[in-house]
Parts: sequence; C-alpha cells; structure tokens
Amino acid sequence: MITFDKVNKRYDSGQDALVRVSLEMDRGEMVFLTGHSGAGKSTLLRLLTAIERPSGGSVLVAGQNLNRLRNSRIPYFRRNLGIVFQNHQLLFDRNVFDNVALPLTVAGCGRREVGRRVRAALDKVGLLQKEKHNPITLSGGEQQRVGIARAVVHKPAILVADEPTGNLDPRLSEEIMGLFGDFNAVGVTVLVASHDLELIARLRRRVITLRAGQLVFDGVPGRETVHP
Repeated sequence: MITFDKVNKRYDSGQDALVRVSLEMDRGEMVFLTGHSGAGKSTLLRLLTAIERPSGGSVLVAGQNLNRLRNSRIPYFRRNLGIVFQNHQLLFDRNVFDNVALPLTVAGCGRREVGRRVRAALDKVGLLQKEKHNPITLSGGEQQRVGIARAVVHKPAILVADEPTGNLDPRLSEEIMGLFGDFNAVGVTVLVASHDLELIARLRRRVITLRAGQLVFDGVPGRETVHP
C-alpha cells in the first residue's frame, strides 16, 4: 500500500531531513510514527501526501510512484487520503456541518449525498448534535473530532494524522486514538505521527521511529527490528 524505497530529503538549507529511509505499510495496517522534534516525521508525512517531493529514492502509494505524479494530478491523488492536523485547521466562519462537508463540496457531490455522509461522519465521532455549532464554541477535543470527521467523510483508503493529540489531555488523547483504531478496524490504512510514547505502548501497534532523519526502530514492542 505504502512504500518508501531509500528515500532522501534534503532542503535548500543543506539539512538532511530524511536519509535513505525504507519502509512498507500493508493495506489495512495501523502504524505509529515517532521520534524527537526534528527527526523527520512531518517531512515523511509531507512526502506521503505529495506536499513535497523526495530528493532521492521513491515513494509509492497503492502502486503509484509519487515522484512521477504531475502537479495537476496531486488533488486527485489526495482524494484517496484523509489528513488530520494537530491544529485542526477548521474554518471559523462556517459551522461544523460545513467544515466537514468541504471535501465533498470540492469533489462536486450532490446535496443529499453530502448531507448523508456528513451526518454519518459526525455520528461516528460523537458530534452529530453539534452540526450547527461554530467550531470556535467547541472544546479542543471536539474540534479535533471535527477535523477527523472532515478527514474521513469522503471514505479515504489512507488516513494520515500529524500529532493529532498534541494539545489534548490523556483521557481525550486515548479517545482520539480509539477513533483511529475504529477506522482501521473497517479497513482504513492509518499512519499516526505522535510523541505520546506511553499511550502508543499501551496500544500494542507497530511503531516506526526516526532519529535525525534515519529509521532506527520498526516493529511491535517486543517483536521489533532495530536498525543500527
């Protein structure tokens, strides 16, 4: 489903953000991406979502080589992705329903289909009763749930989250991770970047760890492969 083959990313400043990173994720797998600040986690996610291009090596998603993806095709490629951000990136001039509906509206879905899908997504994250609220009136945890509903409303094959619990307390963090687990249980491939090592350890999922742009750990705790 997802393959990084000896991927390098060097910025114009000369910084090597990723150094010969190779990894594979199977369809339907849920994986956590960890590492210190500046280790390369966000860079890896930006390459996966075609926000940036690698300096070397190949990134493949569902058999498609992103190195060869034309800029004009990137929006169509991203329709297969759901992306969750730490800071939500919600529109505060629109209500919850309209925020979640945005990907469907852009894709040209009809009004009835939009209504059905948005309410199903909001129900899944426990916010159906707040569809008419402005996001600014919601708690941080609720705002993150709106972001998750927006990311999954178009039924993506892959869900990517960059520090989705970074601003939440431990109880809310566990609830949000539980939602990702629920989506994974119905076949969505999930990749979550997180600093919350204690929570990740309890979930007993595969963990990929980066250090200074290099892959140093890959495996489920207790059954891992450590990279020198």
